[in-house]
Amino acid sequence: MKVKYPNVIVVEGKMDKDLLETFLDADIVTTNGSEVSRETIEYIRALSETRTIVVLTDPDAPGKRIRDILNTEIMGLFNAFIPKEKAIKRHKVGVAESDKATIMDALNHLMVPNSNSKTSNLSMNDLFELGLVGQPDSVEKRKILENRLHVDQVNGKTLLKRLKALGLDRKDLEEAIGHE
Repeated sequence: MKVKYPNVIVVEGKMDKDLLETFLDADIVTTNGSEVSRETIEYIRALSETRTIVVLTDPDAPGKRIRDILNTEIMGLFNAFIPKEKAIKRHKVGVAESDKATIMDALNHLMVPNSNSKTSNLSMNDLFELGLVGQPDSVEKRKILENRLHVDQVNGKTLLKRLKALGLDRKDLEEAIGHE
């Protein structure tokens, strides 16, 4: 039995859509690759006026490019992130290479990069003091945090931007990484 999903999901291609349709009853829009057409952007923009839009792209460079284009062009999109290590099959990386549980987990942990609902006073200095940037083990610490918060693997500057978009403060961040 398929799960009813109320939001519109934007994916890269037909293989992604076909996989999602095996277990979700949802409206799914494909971008047909990383060169997102103006028509597709306008269609998603029109949908966003009455529906919640969730961007679920591959955890690779073309997927990031699509996500960035859509988030720049259309305010208020929700984003779902699949960890790269859970999206690899037969030397390919993507949504279509993920399993149902991984996709559902991503769809249950959404973020809005352009949201101003909560303000955050996090700074790069906070990330440094917590060992998330500028330390020998920063990459490993960021990976743990990114998986807990479902924000995708990014560099320190982008992580700060996403944490602020989530409205997290230093105390929230300390709890998420397990500091006392």
